[in-house]
Amino acid sequence: MSPTDRQRSGNPAKQAEINLTVKQQREQRRQEKLAEYQKQLAKRRRSKLVWWVVGSTAAVAVVALIVASIVFAPPAPPSYTAGDSTGAEIEGVETFENATDHVEGTVEYEQSPPAGGPHNAVWLNCGVYDQPVPNENAVHSMEHGAIWVTYDAERVSGDELDTLRSHLPSSYVILSPYEGLDSPIVLSGWNTQLQLDSADDERIPAFFEEYWRSQNVPEPNAVCSGALDAPGKQS
Repeated sequence: MSPTDRQRSGNPAKQAEINLTVKQQREQRRQEKLAEYQKQLAKRRRSKLVWWVVGSTAAVAVVALIVASIVFAPPAPPSYTAGDSTGAEIEGVETFENATDHVEGTVEYEQSPPAGGPHNAVWLNCGVYDQPVPNENAVHSMEHGAIWVTYDAERVSGDELDTLRSHLPSSYVILSPYEGLDSPIVLSGWNTQLQLDSADDERIPAFFEEYWRSQNVPEPNAVCSGALDAPGKQS
């Protein structure tokens, strides 16, 4: 016997009341089901919203990291052409004729800082130094085509030193302080030298373009690493 069959009455008024109660119960159950459905639907919508917010936040964070990596990344070192000198005339460049002998001990050089001459059999590894480096080893590096950039630490520091470093290529260059310079900055290649007053001088990149890794040095294309690291090497 179904629930509906059990709810029967011979009294029409009573039966109408029973029928109304059944309808109310059905409507209540329908409303409960509808409410549960709406509740589940709202829950799914909230879940989708949360994931959308999380995904959007993550995407924004990734974009921010990419932008920050681009904005705050250190600039790439400049690129110069290695090879034969072009013969370009650079105002203030001095040229010399120095011997290229391997010797032991300390050498008295004709130029200060040296621009070639007798030198130690072990070259200095190219890079940035915050202490003076041995002349005899640095000259050997110049024999391989490196440029030796020296500066007076009392006159060149802070932003000025950063500007000077911004001109340096990624290899075949030595940067180091040097005592007793006549000018704040001196660039030296093999048998070539340029004295400068400022790191903003446009002749700095011109000097590198003309003399960096020149094929006119005694030992062109020889390496500038794998030998001696002097004290104070930074990179």
